[in-house]
Amino acid sequence: MQNEGVIKFDLAFEPGASVDREFIGKINAWRRIFYQLQLIGQQPERYGGYGFGNISLRLPPYDAPAQHRSFLISGTQTGHLPHLDGNHYTRVIEYDCKKNHVVAKGPVKPSSEALTHAMLYELDAGLHCVIHGHSPDIWENRYRLNLPATDEAAEYGTPAMAGEVARLYQDATVRSGGIIVMGGHEDGVLSFGQTLAEAGSVLTCTLARALAL
Repeated sequence: MQNEGVIKFDLAFEPGASVDREFIGKINAWRRIFYQLQLIGQQPERYGGYGFGNISLRLPPYDAPAQHRSFLISGTQTGHLPHLDGNHYTRVIEYDCKKNHVVAKGPVKPSSEALTHAMLYELDAGLHCVIHGHSPDIWENRYRLNLPATDEAAEYGTPAMAGEVARLYQDATVRSGGIIVMGGHEDGVLSFGQTLAEAGSVLTCTLARALAL
Protein backbone atom coordinates (compact mmCIF):
# COMPACT_ATOMS: atom_id res chain seq x y z
CA MET A 1 0.00 0.00 0.00
CA GLN A 2 1.41 3.36 -1.04
CA ASN A 3 1.35 6.02 1.67
CA GLU A 4 -1.63 8.34 1.31
CA GLY A 5 -1.04 12.05 1.23
CA VAL A 6 2.57 12.05 -0.03
CA ILE A 7 2.96 14.64 -2.81
CA LYS A 8 4.84 13.02 -5.69
CA PHE A 9 4.69 15.79 -8.28
CA ASP A 10 6.93 18.84 -8.59
CA LEU A 11 5.01 21.52 -6.71
CA ALA A 12 5.53 25.26 -7.05
CA PHE A 13 3.50 26.58 -4.12
CA GLU A 14 2.90 30.19 -3.11
CA PRO A 15 1.08 30.96 0.15
CA GLY A 16 -2.00 33.09 -0.46
CA ALA A 17 -5.50 34.01 0.63
CA SER A 18 -8.50 31.70 0.40
CA VAL A 19 -10.95 31.98 -2.51
CA ASP A 20 -14.42 33.49 -2.45
CA ARG A 21 -16.79 31.95 0.12
CA GLU A 22 -19.29 31.23 -2.67
CA PHE A 23 -17.05 28.50 -4.05
CA ILE A 24 -16.10 27.18 -0.61
CA GLY A 25 -19.76 26.75 0.32
CA LYS A 26 -20.60 24.82 -2.84
CA ILE A 27 -17.72 22.37 -2.64
CA ASN A 28 -17.86 21.98 1.13
CA ALA A 29 -21.49 20.83 1.13
CA TRP A 30 -20.65 17.81 -1.02
CA ARG A 31 -17.38 17.16 0.77
CA ARG A 32 -19.31 16.82 4.05
CA ILE A 33 -21.55 14.17 2.46
CA PHE A 34 -18.53 12.13 1.36
CA TYR A 35 -17.00 12.47 4.81
CA GLN A 36 -20.17 11.06 6.37
CA LEU A 37 -20.13 8.17 3.87
CA GLN A 38 -16.46 7.53 4.78
CA LEU A 39 -15.42 8.05 1.17
CA ILE A 40 -13.23 10.89 2.46
CA GLY A 41 -11.70 10.80 5.92
CA GLN A 42 -8.99 9.45 8.17
CA GLN A 43 -9.15 6.32 10.31
CA PRO A 44 -6.34 4.60 12.25
CA GLU A 45 -7.10 1.21 10.71
CA ARG A 46 -7.16 2.40 7.08
CA TYR A 47 -4.11 3.19 4.94
CA GLY A 48 -1.64 3.45 7.77
CA GLY A 49 -3.65 6.17 9.45
CA TYR A 50 -3.17 8.67 6.62
CA GLY A 51 -6.02 10.90 5.45
CA PHE A 52 -7.75 9.85 2.24
CA GLY A 53 -9.93 11.36 -0.46
CA ASN A 54 -10.21 14.84 -1.94
CA ILE A 55 -12.50 17.01 -4.05
CA SER A 56 -12.02 19.79 -6.59
CA LEU A 57 -14.09 22.40 -8.41
CA ARG A 58 -13.23 24.41 -11.54
CA LEU A 59 -12.80 28.15 -11.13
CA PRO A 60 -13.45 30.84 -13.75
CA PRO A 61 -12.54 31.79 -16.39
CA TYR A 62 -14.08 28.61 -17.81
CA ASP A 63 -12.77 29.28 -21.31
CA ALA A 64 -9.13 29.09 -20.17
CA PRO A 65 -6.84 26.90 -22.31
CA ALA A 66 -5.65 23.47 -21.24
CA GLN A 67 -2.96 23.51 -18.52
CA HIS A 68 -4.38 26.81 -17.26
CA ARG A 69 -7.86 25.62 -16.23
CA SER A 70 -7.60 26.61 -12.58
CA PHE A 71 -9.46 24.72 -9.89
CA LEU A 72 -10.09 24.73 -6.18
CA ILE A 73 -8.98 21.55 -4.38
CA SER A 74 -8.93 20.36 -0.80
CA GLY A 75 -5.54 20.56 0.85
CA THR A 76 -3.16 17.71 1.53
CA GLN A 77 -3.93 15.76 4.70
CA THR A 78 -7.25 17.41 5.49
CA GLY A 79 -9.18 14.13 5.41
CA HIS A 80 -9.45 13.92 9.19
CA LEU A 81 -11.45 17.14 9.42
CA PRO A 82 -15.27 16.76 9.40
CA HIS A 83 -15.72 20.40 8.36
CA LEU A 84 -13.40 22.43 6.14
CA ASP A 85 -13.22 26.17 5.66
CA GLY A 86 -11.39 28.53 3.33
CA ASN A 87 -8.06 27.74 4.96
CA HIS A 88 -8.32 24.09 3.90
CA TYR A 89 -8.69 24.62 0.14
CA THR A 90 -6.17 25.94 -2.35
CA ARG A 91 -6.06 26.96 -6.01
CA VAL A 92 -4.19 25.04 -8.68
CA ILE A 93 -3.54 27.70 -11.29
CA GLU A 94 -1.25 25.93 -13.76
CA TYR A 95 -0.03 22.40 -14.44
CA ASP A 96 1.85 20.18 -16.87
CA CYS A 97 0.94 16.54 -16.38
CA LYS A 98 3.68 15.22 -18.68
CA LYS A 99 6.34 17.17 -16.77
CA ASN A 100 4.83 16.21 -13.40
CA HIS A 101 4.50 19.89 -12.47
CA VAL A 102 1.78 21.73 -10.53
CA VAL A 103 1.57 25.43 -9.62
CA ALA A 104 -0.69 26.26 -6.66
CA LYS A 105 -1.51 29.26 -4.51
CA GLY A 106 -3.49 29.43 -1.29
CA PRO A 107 -3.50 28.79 2.45
CA VAL A 108 -2.47 25.12 2.16
CA LYS A 109 -0.64 22.82 -0.25
CA PRO A 110 -2.92 20.92 -2.64
CA SER A 111 -3.95 17.29 -2.32
CA SER A 112 -1.44 14.70 -3.45
CA GLU A 113 -3.93 13.75 -6.20
CA ALA A 114 -3.98 17.26 -7.74
CA LEU A 115 -2.14 16.03 -10.84
CA THR A 116 -4.88 13.49 -11.60
CA HIS A 117 -7.58 16.12 -11.17
CA ALA A 118 -5.60 18.40 -13.50
CA MET A 119 -5.43 15.71 -16.17
CA LEU A 120 -9.22 15.31 -16.21
CA TYR A 121 -9.73 19.06 -16.51
CA GLU A 122 -7.14 19.18 -19.29
CA LEU A 123 -8.93 16.40 -21.17
CA ASP A 124 -12.37 17.96 -20.98
CA ALA A 125 -13.16 21.66 -20.59
CA GLY A 126 -16.75 20.69 -19.78
CA LEU A 127 -15.79 19.05 -16.49
CA HIS A 128 -16.28 21.24 -13.44
CA CYS A 129 -15.86 18.74 -10.60
CA VAL A 130 -13.61 15.79 -9.77
CA ILE A 131 -13.92 13.63 -6.65
CA HIS A 132 -11.34 11.14 -5.42
CA GLY A 133 -12.99 8.86 -2.89
CA HIS A 134 -11.94 5.64 -1.21
CA SER A 135 -14.49 2.84 -1.24
CA PRO A 136 -13.58 -0.80 -0.54
CA ASP A 137 -17.07 -1.79 -1.70
CA ILE A 138 -16.67 -0.21 -5.14
CA TRP A 139 -12.99 -1.10 -5.57
CA GLU A 140 -13.36 -4.78 -4.69
CA ASN A 141 -16.40 -5.15 -6.95
CA ARG A 142 -15.09 -3.14 -9.91
CA TYR A 143 -15.17 -6.11 -12.29
CA ARG A 144 -18.67 -7.19 -11.26
CA LEU A 145 -19.80 -3.60 -11.73
CA ASN A 146 -18.01 -3.45 -15.10
CA LEU A 147 -16.17 -0.27 -14.17
CA PRO A 148 -13.15 1.06 -16.09
CA ALA A 149 -9.92 0.74 -14.11
CA THR A 150 -6.40 2.09 -14.46
CA ASP A 151 -3.42 -0.24 -14.74
CA GLU A 152 -2.36 -1.66 -11.38
CA ALA A 153 1.23 -0.52 -12.02
CA ALA A 154 0.23 3.17 -12.10
CA GLU A 155 0.79 4.80 -8.71
CA TYR A 156 -1.40 7.61 -7.42
CA GLY A 157 -0.36 11.22 -7.99
CA THR A 158 2.07 10.40 -10.81
CA PRO A 159 2.25 11.02 -14.58
CA ALA A 160 1.64 7.28 -14.99
CA MET A 161 -1.73 7.58 -13.25
CA ALA A 162 -2.57 10.72 -15.22
CA GLY A 163 -1.64 8.87 -18.41
CA GLU A 164 -3.89 5.97 -17.51
CA VAL A 165 -6.77 8.34 -16.89
CA ALA A 166 -6.14 9.94 -20.28
CA ARG A 167 -6.07 6.53 -21.96
CA LEU A 168 -9.38 5.47 -20.43
CA TYR A 169 -11.01 8.83 -21.12
CA GLN A 170 -10.70 8.28 -24.86
CA ASP A 171 -13.59 5.81 -24.52
CA ALA A 172 -16.97 7.51 -24.89
CA THR A 173 -18.57 5.11 -22.40
CA VAL A 174 -15.99 6.14 -19.78
CA ARG A 175 -16.65 9.83 -20.44
CA SER A 176 -20.40 9.36 -20.11
CA GLY A 177 -20.11 6.98 -17.15
CA GLY A 178 -18.36 9.55 -14.98
CA ILE A 179 -16.29 7.12 -12.92
CA ILE A 180 -12.87 5.45 -13.02
CA VAL A 181 -11.43 2.97 -10.53
CA MET A 182 -7.75 3.41 -9.65
CA GLY A 183 -6.51 -0.14 -10.10
CA GLY A 184 -3.14 0.33 -8.41
CA HIS A 185 -4.39 2.58 -5.59
CA GLU A 186 -6.19 0.56 -2.93
CA ASP A 187 -9.91 1.49 -2.76
CA GLY A 188 -9.31 4.58 -4.93
CA VAL A 189 -12.15 5.82 -7.14
CA LEU A 190 -12.49 8.93 -9.32
CA SER A 191 -15.82 10.46 -10.28
CA PHE A 192 -16.26 13.52 -12.47
CA GLY A 193 -18.97 15.62 -14.05
CA GLN A 194 -20.14 18.96 -15.34
CA THR A 195 -21.40 19.90 -11.87
CA LEU A 196 -20.75 18.94 -8.26
CA ALA A 197 -24.16 17.26 -8.17
CA GLU A 198 -23.41 15.19 -11.25
CA ALA A 199 -20.04 13.94 -10.00
CA GLY A 200 -21.42 13.37 -6.51
CA SER A 201 -24.45 11.45 -7.75
CA VAL A 202 -22.32 9.14 -9.87
CA LEU A 203 -20.15 8.24 -6.89
CA THR A 204 -23.01 7.70 -4.44
CA CYS A 205 -25.10 5.72 -6.94
CA THR A 206 -22.11 3.51 -7.76
CA LEU A 207 -21.64 2.88 -4.05
CA ALA A 208 -25.30 1.87 -3.80
CA ARG A 209 -24.85 -0.55 -6.71
CA ALA A 210 -21.83 -2.08 -4.99
CA LEU A 211 -23.67 -2.47 -1.69
CA ALA A 212 -26.53 -4.21 -3.49
CA LEU A 213 -24.30 -7.03 -4.74
